[in-house]
Amino acid sequence: MPKVHRVVFDTNIFISAILFGSAPRELLELARSMDIQLVTSNDILLELAEKLHGKFKWNEEEVKEVIAGIGMFAEVIKPKIKIAKITTDPEDNRILECAVEGKADFIISGDKRHVLSLKEFKGVKIFSPRDYFERILLLG
Repeated sequence: MPKVHRVVFDTNIFISAILFGSAPRELLELARSMDIQLVTSNDILLELAEKLHGKFKWNEEEVKEVIAGIGMFAEVIKPKIKIAKITTDPEDNRILECAVEGKADFIISGDKRHVLSLKEFKGVKIFSPRDYFERILLLG
C-alpha cells in the first residue's frame, strides 16, 4: 500500500476549495476521503475563520461549521517551533511551522510571492494544487 502523503494547505487553498472549487476542492476531497493526510494548525484555522468572516462576510455559525468540519478529518497540531523565514509576510511562517512540526511531505499553496517561491523548506516540498496533481499524484 502506498504511503499517504502528509499535506499542509495554505489558507488560500482552503478558501479556494470552499468557495471556488477546481483543483483545491479536489485536494480537500482527497483529504476528506483520507487519500492524503491533511495537517493543519490552530493558527491556520484561525486565519481561515477570520478571512471567511471578514473578507467574505460569512456569519459566525457558517464559519464554525466549516472549521469543525475540517477538524473532523484533518490532524490539527499546535506547533511549538517559531520560524522567521518569510520576512515580507510573517504570517506565512505559520504554514512552514505547521509543515515542519507536523512532519508534512508537502505544502500546497497558491502564494507565488512568499510560499511557492521557496520550492522546498526543510525537506518539505512546496507545490501549487495543479503541480501537486500533475507531478506527484499522476506520476506517483
